[in-house]
Amino acid sequence: MARRKQSRGTCEFCGADYAKGGMVRHLRSCPERATANEAADGRKERLVHIRAEDEWSSGYWLDLEVRGSATLKDIDHYLRAIWLECCGHLSDFFAGDAWSRQVAKSRRVSETFGPDRQLTHVYDFGTSSHTILRTMDIREGVPTTRHPIRLMARNHAPETACIVCGKPAAWLCMECLYEDQNSGELCDEHVEGHPHENYGEPIEIVNSPRLGLCGYEGPADPPY
Repeated sequence: MARRKQSRGTCEFCGADYAKGGMVRHLRSCPERATANEAADGRKERLVHIRAEDEWSSGYWLDLEVRGSATLKDIDHYLRAIWLECCGHLSDFFAGDAWSRQVAKSRRVSETFGPDRQLTHVYDFGTSSHTILRTMDIREGVPTTRHPIRLMARNHAPETACIVCGKPAAWLCMECLYEDQNSGELCDEHVEGHPHENYGEPIEIVNSPRLGLCGYEGPADPPY
């Protein structure tokens, strides 16, 4: 049986591409990250490397360095901005799997993420998005940003093919997705004149696991 192709992503420090499985090792030894760490000025604190991964689409993942003094509310804000926010839905954190013991958003990261710790973030209790948060590494050092979270690496947007011609797709037709039980991806050429009467114009494909759910349209950009 052929091995499934592993998702790849880009290191935000050096711009190099690595497979998902090798990115953590790279970040531990990345010279540009080491330089940024050494140049950081300020007070030392606990810094936690957290991998955020969509529970159902594992090709979507983020490597984040989070201040120990930050709270789970800071992580909630970040996930909403880069991946999830569409209609102001409620969200919660749970210890381990979703729907297990709820963890308050006021909890500090240093109190919550120890070695090998896992939490699940649930956004929207109707059309839910589940994000698995795992501790990958912990260090004592000076944060490299004034913000509570530093994006260190992110997956490449998964490649999708136009349902008409098979070329790379850039648009998603919600009518195809919901009414015709079709994946609905379209290239720039075939989005023109494509029938989409009931759900409005096709939306741009963005790098988020929530694309196509509820009212989500992106832009899937980091908040800082």
